Amino acid sequence: MSTRLIKIKYQIILGLLLCSYSVSFAQEEKNLGALETDRPDATEASSTVPKGFLQVETGAFFETFERNQIKTENFTYNTTLVRYGLSDNFELRLGWDLQEDVTHKNGQKLEDVSSGFSPLLLGMKVYITEEKGWIPEISLIGHVFLPFTASTDYRPETTGVDFRFSLAHTLSEKSSLGYNLGMAWGNDSPEANYIYTIAYGYSISEKFGAYVELYGDLPEDSKANHLWDAGMTYLVSNDLQLDMSFGTSITEGQDILLSAGLSFRIPVNNN
Repeated sequence: MSTRLIKIKYQIILGLLLCSYSVSFAQEEKNLGALETDRPDATEASSTVPKGFLQVETGAFFETFERNQIKTENFTYNTTLVRYGLSDNFELRLGWDLQEDVTHKNGQKLEDVSSGFSPLLLGMKVYITEEKGWIPEISLIGHVFLPFTASTDYRPETTGVDFRFSLAHTLSEKSSLGYNLGMAWGNDSPEANYIYTIAYGYSISEKFGAYVELYGDLPEDSKANHLWDAGMTYLVSNDLQLDMSFGTSITEGQDILLSAGLSFRIPVNNN
């Protein structure tokens, strides 16, 4: 990991944190309640960002994969999703990751290191219906991934797309169940991946929350991938949340996942 990339990572996080603190008290007067985020789990929330607000969800994670004495370490220094509430039930989404992949063979680090930006994500989330009895809260999310925005090491030849339905049930005053179902196409492959996630969330207190999750994908012509993770969130204010998580794969693949980040919400249009 280069010194320059480390500095970029911490400058971005520090700047976002200071920005969020500068507006947090003004936002609390609007009684919007606590922000709901799409991180740190793989399950996207069924709620949308309030109209006229910008929500930034950023962080870093580390994961490793090992097979046949070849170990790959993936560092994502800055994984950022920006969400903007265009109306009461529709949001625009933009995401971009800065990452680096390091490979070790027989315990020796190889010189070929991949680094740079992944394809830019553009998307939307539309709120379909609120929860009513056995009917869950439902939203539809869709993204495209633009190849020309990626660094050379991560640039595919074709545009990737995905979509998913996000659903949520309230189980009690302190617990909830969220799950996603969808499909994705990417990595220059015509093969479709069927996506699923299911996450159980529990409010430990007004500030602390915890979750455990099962997620994965089922490619049309390849073996299925099943993983799990768990984590905690801390609500600094209604407009600022910190998080941390860890996990690994159930099937062969990811050895470990470690992640930490923050999310904040600021007003952009008060009309």
